[in-house]
Amino acid sequence: MRLVIAQCTVDYVGRLTAHLPSARRLLLFKADGSVSVHADDRAYKPLNWMSPPCWVTEEDGDPLVWVVQNKAGEQLRITVEDVEHDSSHELGVDPGLVKDGVEAHLQELLAEHVELLGVGYTLVRREYMTAIGPVDLMCRDELGRSVAVEIKRRGEIDGVEQLTRYLDLLNRDTLLAPVSGVFAAQQIKPQARTLAADRGIRCVTLDYDQMRGLDSSEFRLF
Repeated sequence: MRLVIAQCTVDYVGRLTAHLPSARRLLLFKADGSVSVHADDRAYKPLNWMSPPCWVTEEDGDPLVWVVQNKAGEQLRITVEDVEHDSSHELGVDPGLVKDGVEAHLQELLAEHVELLGVGYTLVRREYMTAIGPVDLMCRDELGRSVAVEIKRRGEIDGVEQLTRYLDLLNRDTLLAPVSGVFAAQQIKPQARTLAADRGIRCVTLDYDQMRGLDSSEFRLF
């Protein structure tokens, strides 16, 4: 990972346009190709970012401009006025998030009752391994098409981003593509639903108590 602290302006050019005026910011260039721009607040959420697959190029001239472009041609243009810090660090392979008991049990229950995702759905396998981590469930729909399922106890934007990264990678595999996505959780925040819809990911709300059989009525998905 490369960490840069710089005085910079940032412009996003794509389906929408956005501008961040000059300020001191933290820029993260990750090994997966993603680039994110952070201020000294907001906990985990960046001011702007570009998800992989994307590529960074440097434009000649003064001031320095880093251009981050994805396969759709959208660009994140970072104009650097002054660099205060620039360092690279090898973090190694991350073991991934250890799921809590409820989340792990949701995965187990949904694997046993994969028809809750839709009529004709079948399970390929749990913890389908990729180069960037395991997909919770890999399934096939009623037409035999691949479906990657990410399961959370509480569905937030970072979960949608995680599934997006998996889908970007899986869709490069000609034996699996096209791969669609399902984001399943007990609760899904409105912002996460909006982002999922924008990226063509279907959201499914799970009732944990009903899935455990504590309610005699049929399973419901909303």
